[in-house]
Amino acid sequence: MDGRGKAGDRRVGVNPAHEYAFPHPLAGRSQFGCAVLRCAAMRLLVLLLILFTASARAGDGPLMSAHMMLPVVISGNKVSLESFVVRPDRPGKFPLVVITHGMPHGSGEEFFTAILNRSPVDYNKAAVAFAQRGYAVVSIMRRGYGRSGGGFSESLRPACDYLPAVRAASDDIIAAVASLRNEPWVDAEHVVLLGHSVGGLTAMAVAGQNVPGVVGAVNFDGGRNSSSAPNQPCSPDHLVDTVAALGRTARIPMLWLYAENDQFYGPDLARRMFAAYSAGGAPAQLQMLPPFEPNGHNTVVLALADTWFPSVDPFLEKLGLPTRTVIGAPLFAELPIPPGAVAACQAAFADYLANPDDAKAFAMSAGGHCGTGFGRTVLEAREPALMKCKINSRGEDCRLYAVGQKLAGD
Repeated sequence: MDGRGKAGDRRVGVNPAHEYAFPHPLAGRSQFGCAVLRCAAMRLLVLLLILFTASARAGDGPLMSAHMMLPVVISGNKVSLESFVVRPDRPGKFPLVVITHGMPHGSGEEFFTAILNRSPVDYNKAAVAFAQRGYAVVSIMRRGYGRSGGGFSESLRPACDYLPAVRAASDDIIAAVASLRNEPWVDAEHVVLLGHSVGGLTAMAVAGQNVPGVVGAVNFDGGRNSSSAPNQPCSPDHLVDTVAALGRTARIPMLWLYAENDQFYGPDLARRMFAAYSAGGAPAQLQMLPPFEPNGHNTVVLALADTWFPSVDPFLEKLGLPTRTVIGAPLFAELPIPPGAVAACQAAFADYLANPDDAKAFAMSAGGHCGTGFGRTVLEAREPALMKCKINSRGEDCRLYAVGQKLAGD
């Protein structure tokens, strides 16, 4: 599981000491917090809206980005998986990085509301870092997450039996890779997986099936938590046994990266899992990352990529893949820092400019406080920006300062 908990817990772009809340891209969007049975019609409407509004920008920066609904076939069924693409804005075929996500805590309606609120834009820091090095990067929402179709497929039956669930998740990524290899901008023979949390476990499962075109995988803090009964977490032994089973057939090189202060899968458990995974001959290496914030589990989501990419570069180099930055820092618009912005908001606005997505908004208060909002469309991003600005300013009036790549009102 990932460590963000409920939708809205995400903190991006500032020192935690500033205590500014910059939310999950869809935090505060109450219309997505519907009961599961009422979501079907809404999901269809949003899918159509995405297909109508999502398009790649060309010519206004060295990178381009786009939302897309990726058509895949899983177990004979046609499904669309919500995805976010970042790649160099020029012709050519690029090595492909496929990113797969973690899983929120919770159960029942709370859990399903949280997974519906997930967005592939969550991993934009990692996506941009790879794209700057000449990769095409696609962040994938597995079935049932975000606006992906097909229904949630990763339930544990029985409790603590992780293997069937992780194999179901791996089916989504295998199908996504198969579909993306047909894109004209993808180098089909050089695909790298990047999985975080449950996504890291998923990447292990894909590596265990030796998928055509996949030459390597990176596991960030991979694992899964569950309970055998209320308030009785499953023994770590279940997780160790699962990765042992996955490693028996894996022959794709894999880099494991775990933060020293990961509160879910700490160094001792990470080393146990790694030993079990590699015991069957799986080619892998483990490296511990320095502590990050109170819980390093979300390093790949929240930390600047410069803090962890030096650990990835040697792995990519051994695979014969690019490691040199060939595209500069992607300031997608030359917008002035908001006048009077406090230090935390100056840093937050720099992050805002570097975010490759157009579906974003930045709000400011008269006292220099701010809020950032993300969504799948610009309209979705406005409300969370204003809401967070009001919270961070302790009730001051807030106005939109920037929307997408432009100043508000331009």
